[in-house]
Amino acid sequence: MSGQKIHVLYIDDEDNNLKSFRASLRKDFKVFTAIDAEEGLKIAQEEEVHVVIADQRMPGLTGTEFFEQMVKINPDPIRILLTGYSDIASVIDAINKGEVYRFIDKPWNIEQIKNSIKNAADIYFMRRELKEKNLKLKKMHSEMNQFVYSLSHELRGPLMSISGVSKLAKMELSEPNMLEYFEMIDTATGKLDDFIYKMLDFYRSTKIDHKISPIDFREIVDNQMDAYREKFNLSHFHIDVQVNQRDEFYSDDAKIRVILNNLFSNAVQFQKEEGEKRISLTVDVSEGNAVIVVEDNGIGIEERYKEEVFNLFARATQKNVGTGLGLYMVKEAVEQMGGQIILDSQPNEGTTMTVHLPTLHKEEF
Repeated sequence: MSGQKIHVLYIDDEDNNLKSFRASLRKDFKVFTAIDAEEGLKIAQEEEVHVVIADQRMPGLTGTEFFEQMVKINPDPIRILLTGYSDIASVIDAINKGEVYRFIDKPWNIEQIKNSIKNAADIYFMRRELKEKNLKLKKMHSEMNQFVYSLSHELRGPLMSISGVSKLAKMELSEPNMLEYFEMIDTATGKLDDFIYKMLDFYRSTKIDHKISPIDFREIVDNQMDAYREKFNLSHFHIDVQVNQRDEFYSDDAKIRVILNNLFSNAVQFQKEEGEKRISLTVDVSEGNAVIVVEDNGIGIEERYKEEVFNLFARATQKNVGTGLGLYMVKEAVEQMGGQIILDSQPNEGTTMTVHLPTLHKEEF
């Protein structure tokens, strides 16, 4: 509250009560008074008021009816109702509707009124502080979104220029040693570009609210497979893709791509050096549920690492690939959408990741 004086509005149709209230409380609070509901509504609209006290029995609008009108023009002040025992039904109704913070029996005493005003004002200022913090958080969230996407764009631009120049230089070189240097440049730029994409995926899966839209899994999978063939050398892989979507499905397109990208990338990167390499991607959608299964015959995951692989920056192998973000992002995206992920893996035999997702509706968020 920072020493700010509490502003109190008191409405009563008896002038003597108004004068007594003002005389008793003007040293402790800034007091506004009104002889009827109409005058009280005008003050509530024009002045900064923290606490409003109204008598239940007034000609014209009753106290509860006054609060109903006041909420429409200024819902922030905390409301206290003065009432006698015979008005208990009205009091209960007002409390149930959320129109009053508390009620005080008549005739009131000065200490009871003071304590009630101070408690009500504490609530008012806490709510105001919370509202201000929420506005700041929304602003920060919006600015962070802009920052992340701007940063990724500014980083990838020069990176792609370096990669392009490197490829042109390799076409004109005949010296093997020099060619090796440019291969190193290409490898480094590729890793950095992949990390930037991972950062974007991390932000999409953990920080951005859902954007619900109809999902066509066949279209998504086809698009992603085209991207994977550009990104990875899949010539030595046997890849089986099946999409069975019988029903409409609603979800967050970006988060589903995060899930597919990271599960497929892991299946590619954590393969054995020798032997046949196989990856299976299956999507089944029916009765409001989607089941995504990515299976490989790679190096697998040891039992001791199975609980840790979904943690941030956790790795289940010493193999120098990956950022330790992939499965963490998958788990975050899945859980945010009310789903479940199941890991089944055997060392040197392979890994199966099964994701269950429910269909979503905009009104859920």
